[in-house]
Amino acid sequence: MQVKTKAIVISALKYQEKSLIVKCFTQSDGLKSYFVANAFSSRKNQQRIGYFQPLTILEIEATHKNKGTLEYFKEIRMEYPYVSIYNDIVKSSIVLFLSEVLHHSIQEEEKNEGFYTYLESALHWLDEHDEAVNFHLILLLGMTRFFGFYPDVSKMEAPFFEITEGVFTTYHGVSCLSENETVLFKELIELRFDSESKFFVAAERQILLKIMMDYYAVHLDGFRRPKSLEVLGEVFS
Repeated sequence: MQVKTKAIVISALKYQEKSLIVKCFTQSDGLKSYFVANAFSSRKNQQRIGYFQPLTILEIEATHKNKGTLEYFKEIRMEYPYVSIYNDIVKSSIVLFLSEVLHHSIQEEEKNEGFYTYLESALHWLDEHDEAVNFHLILLLGMTRFFGFYPDVSKMEAPFFEITEGVFTTYHGVSCLSENETVLFKELIELRFDSESKFFVAAERQILLKIMMDYYAVHLDGFRRPKSLEVLGEVFS
């Protein structure tokens, strides 16, 4: 089946000497993996390698056989060329980190247009705004709505957050955040991309990042902490 759709690049893995396997989150069909033959064998193809940087937004025409095997691109173009993301060390570190998170989080090949739209809109915002220090934290929390474990905020006045059940509670159990950590987590829940204040200092962002990684690890089978996590920590230190 021939498909024309927007797609966000999740990862690109070199295969043998000249080819790539590119994983994309497509608007039309969810997660798809594509085989790019001879990607390094000509100047034209080498130019196309730039299309497959982490979280690049593409418009593609492709053949989807939908048999669980690798698919093939027919045409590729840059749908939204980033202006600042790849030229800013903070933003480029964020997208590298988030691409790894998505690689280990999106596990089903099915259409999720709401999630696609949310992710694409967030990336547009990141590219267009200078204040990015809390972006990854806000996005990590926002994505849990689509993964099915957004925190239950019905009892948000309680002093502790229980990670396993995703609820606020009056009892400090083994899998609860401390009271101070819970205060920070509540502040993150209230934070939006366009909040004027930086809000958190570097040490607090590190605490929140660890909380979010622990939260993902508890709720997503097979989730792996990104290799770029340490780099991100150094950028925000």
